[in-house]
Amino acid sequence: MNFVTNAIALAVIATFASSSALAQAQEKPKAQKPVPVPALKADAAPKVDGSADDAVWKSAAVVKLEAVKGVNFKDNKGNTNGTVQLAYTADTLYMLITYDDPTFSVKHSPYVKKADGKWEMVKDPGDKGSDDNKFHGDKVSVMWNINDSIFGFTDKFSCTSVCHGGEKGKAYGNKYSEEAEETADLWIMRYSQGGALGYGDDKYVDNTKFDPVKSPDAGRKADPSSGGGYEKIKLVNGKPEFMGKDAKPANKGGTYWVKAEDKVAFDDSKFKAGDEVASVIVAPFKGDRGDVSVGAKWDKGKWTVEFARKLKTGSKHDIDLSDLGKTYAFGIGFFDNAEMRHAYVQAPLHLQFQK
Repeated sequence: MNFVTNAIALAVIATFASSSALAQAQEKPKAQKPVPVPALKADAAPKVDGSADDAVWKSAAVVKLEAVKGVNFKDNKGNTNGTVQLAYTADTLYMLITYDDPTFSVKHSPYVKKADGKWEMVKDPGDKGSDDNKFHGDKVSVMWNINDSIFGFTDKFSCTSVCHGGEKGKAYGNKYSEEAEETADLWIMRYSQGGALGYGDDKYVDNTKFDPVKSPDAGRKADPSSGGGYEKIKLVNGKPEFMGKDAKPANKGGTYWVKAEDKVAFDDSKFKAGDEVASVIVAPFKGDRGDVSVGAKWDKGKWTVEFARKLKTGSKHDIDLSDLGKTYAFGIGFFDNAEMRHAYVQAPLHLQFQK
């Protein structure tokens, strides 16, 4: 029988439109009471397909999430609601997240053919650098405190422990820890960059400080990979270099991504003015970065997102979840067509295995 815990407050760093807003963004986060999220031992593994109809999700505990002050979302007020559930088998953890989002945002900086026949990338005019809030696509992230190494993450601040807003040279902010031994595991579902096909992205956060030249991504790092992933399609002689073999415009029945196995040389004659095409090629990550599988579906204003990962991967960049007697702290971030500006869980969430 399902049971529902108390709602958890969520918040998002707002647009830094004034010096007062910037000062507020630099304030220290307020301590929050950790919230337990029980993981049900599953008789059978759920299918990771973005559906909540597997038997285990009918029985796993439901933790309600309330999100406020996000970028976009309903009526552009940034408010949304969701849930999180956990389950596990002998070797794998499964997570089911649902949340409200009135828009199905799949355009990831596509190319559009203009009336004069030229192609150009569709961009957010307000983007001051790594801050697209109109043409990036929806995504969800989950951050884990590896070995409880990040000070304040587990017992007070969750992922805000590694958030640094308002740093000069960055439109929004950065993620990095303070000490070399402080690291976080980061799972991401990017719908238009592989998530629609089940490809997750496994990354991590370390203590690399922001530098606009040497380390523009600060502490946000990618796990090692031997291939696959997402790759930008370049403009060559004014036209996209590749397209999908079906030659369908993305805005007329095609997709805003091209599967690596389906890419062919671009044929401009197939498209008319106003047609949009993908600017990214996607394939499953190989190696460490491909440890996370995802499933995601949007239907009638609601996202259903599933994550799956082995309890133990052996990678130093991944959290080891194999000790079922321990509690593991994590946080969840929601991105509504936003590159960086996400709603995040203020309270630390605590995975607790039920036996």
